[in-house]
Amino acid sequence: MTSRRGLSANTVDYGDRDFALFLRKAFIKGAGYTDEDLSKPIVGIVNTASDFNPCHGNVPALIEAAKRGVSQAGALPMVFPTISLHESFVAPTSLYLRNLMSMDTEEMVRAQPMDAVLLVGGCDKTLPAQVMGALSAGRPFVVLPTGPMMTSQWAGERVGACTDCRRLWADFRAGRLNQTQIDEANNRLVPSVGTCSVMGTASTMACILEVMGLTVPGAASAPAVSADRVRIAQASGLAAAALASQQTSMVQVVEAHFENALTTLLAVGGSTNALVHLAAMMGRLGLHLDPLRFNELADRTPVLVDLKPGGQGYMPDFHDAGGVPRLLNTLGPLLNLNLPTVTGETMAQRLSALCAQGRMETHSQSIIRSMQDPIYPSGGLRWLSGNLAPQGAVIKPVAASISLLKHQGRAVVFDGLEDMANRLDDPLLDVKPDDVLVLRGIGPLAAGMPEAGLIPIPKKLAAQGVRDMVRLSDGRMSGTAAGTIVLHISPEAGIGGPLSLVRNGDLIRLDVEQASLELLVSPDELELREKEQAHLNLPSVVKPRGYGWLHGQHVLQAPQGCDFHFLRGEPRA
Repeated sequence: MTSRRGLSANTVDYGDRDFALFLRKAFIKGAGYTDEDLSKPIVGIVNTASDFNPCHGNVPALIEAAKRGVSQAGALPMVFPTISLHESFVAPTSLYLRNLMSMDTEEMVRAQPMDAVLLVGGCDKTLPAQVMGALSAGRPFVVLPTGPMMTSQWAGERVGACTDCRRLWADFRAGRLNQTQIDEANNRLVPSVGTCSVMGTASTMACILEVMGLTVPGAASAPAVSADRVRIAQASGLAAAALASQQTSMVQVVEAHFENALTTLLAVGGSTNALVHLAAMMGRLGLHLDPLRFNELADRTPVLVDLKPGGQGYMPDFHDAGGVPRLLNTLGPLLNLNLPTVTGETMAQRLSALCAQGRMETHSQSIIRSMQDPIYPSGGLRWLSGNLAPQGAVIKPVAASISLLKHQGRAVVFDGLEDMANRLDDPLLDVKPDDVLVLRGIGPLAAGMPEAGLIPIPKKLAAQGVRDMVRLSDGRMSGTAAGTIVLHISPEAGIGGPLSLVRNGDLIRLDVEQASLELLVSPDELELREKEQAHLNLPSVVKPRGYGWLHGQHVLQAPQGCDFHFLRGEPRA
């Protein structure tokens, strides 16, 4: 009987399986392969390089190193492309296309003959899209992040994308920097290829995936342009080849992996976007991200990693300090380290081996803190609820102003991005420093959930020295951003959520300690407003054709990860 592994897998439906394999071999031999080559197990390597994606600028070099590792292990590397997403190049927002990338990944992994797949990606939505697709495809996989960029110097200070991008732009808006200065800074903020050099979404997801055991050791933090990153690529190829030849077993991702992931997200002071992505990844396996459980984990987990935007350091510092392995040694009591990894051993065994080999950093450093000396005691992220967010909202206290974590103020409401752009900097805008800025109509359905939740401080307040205000939206913010910002308010205003009922001057109360977000308007008044207005007439990305139509018909809300409902797995007990 014909083997269903290697080149024999997934033959084209011609009605004659042997002929399909004969034809496949004939064509691939045109590229110079021999029968010996074609008898080997196959590792598919996903190529997400693009001239529009500088975060993936090192992908060609990583693929060459990975192919070397695959070949050394006796497997056949086969590179294939999928779409590539870069946060600042994909309109209207990269999250809008994340599900398309996950479908592209899933279908290409399913359709082509490969015994394991190496997922090469980095920028923000890429890693979750790839893992979502791979989980749904059900093939063994290894994740190879592209790695963070280096840092640079500008005006005597260390800078790196993209927390410093946002900070310096805020200074420019406030008049603290002139045009020449901001132009000079623009040339210095991104000194190399790679993902953002802070604990933004890309680095957060890379750390999470390493803790879940889906990468080789050190894969989360090695700089994109370092020799370490190339060696990690080669090791990733070796690991994928071992999976392809069944020398190691595929990692069956279970709920305990996600508990480790959520704990890590909290410990690194990571991106709020990670909650959306983890909810989507869990949904692919029929699992549910429980807000109450998340807050329980938040209450017990200190923020240990001193990186921007919640701290002061950068990703190269985290790597030099020992990266995820050292963090795991510190955080171990809060994690289940007996789960398998893609390299065959449990995480506990991996850490023991690194120590025995002298590869575990133990030098004195200040980036990865001890449990007794955290940069934030607990609750670095918090899931909120209340009458304004009955299905939930998210805030990042570690990157917020402590004085604003319990706050009550007047609502200043903007209906969509265009309305905000037209009125935010109007000198006549009725706004005071203790008001609450509300931006609605940027949720998953209405706008693809862009990273616009970091509502700029109105210019007239910024000029007075105001650097932070309470800001609310049904959208997201970059993982590199900071401020007292409530995000992912669900249900979104665009489908008639309570956010659509807020009016200028309404009082809103935020109490992070109580995990509460309340609109201080009587239920009778809210009911009256709801009858008067079924929903706001807000701009929408919903289109009458193609992917836009698909997105508009099937996208879920933030607590379900903004995935498409038909891509979710059957619920598990």
